[in-house]
Order: sequence, then structure tokens, then C-alpha cells
Amino acid sequence: MLSSSCRSSLYTQTLTTLNLGHNEIQDNGAQHLANALTKNTTLTTLDLDFNLIGQQGAQYLADALTSNTTLITLSLRANLVEDTGAQHFAYALTNNTVIYH
Repeated sequence: MLSSSCRSSLYTQTLTTLNLGHNEIQDNGAQHLANALTKNTTLTTLDLDFNLIGQQGAQYLADALTSNTTLITLSLRANLVEDTGAQHFAYALTNNTVIYH
């Protein structure tokens, strides 16, 4: 789960890099991040490694990538995304021309 201060920082227009690795964000936190990503216009790098994000969280994030136009790098190493979550990202990345890492 994301703290309220972390959630509010996602809506700032000056944040460009955010490392939230090893924070046990899980699917619920991924949903909050996804909501912020649809509105954020400055974040270019997001590290979500080792956060227990599963298939539902992957879907939230993948859906957000279809409308986000600034994120260049997204790291999701060592989560619980599995095949279904990977398919959500594959679809999102066919419609997102900005992200490349």
C-alpha cells in the first residue's frame, strides 16, 4: 500500500524519477500508481522491482501505459506478474511509442 505522501508526490509536476523498489506495493498500490500515471506528465523512470505486484496490478499498470506519454523506463523485476500480466504489458506496449526500457 502506498502512503498518502507517496501518492500525492506522484501528482507533482516536477518528479522525473521514482524508485519504489522493495516496498511490498502489491496490486492495491499498483492501482494507485496506475491512476497517477494516467495524469502525470513528468515522470520518465519508475522502478517497481520486488513489490509483490501480481496479475491484477500488472493490468492496472498496463492500462495506464496506454495513455501515459512520458514514461520511458519501467522496471518490474521480481514481481508476481506471470503470463497473464505479461500479456497485458505486451498489448499496452504495442500502443505506447514512448516507453523503451
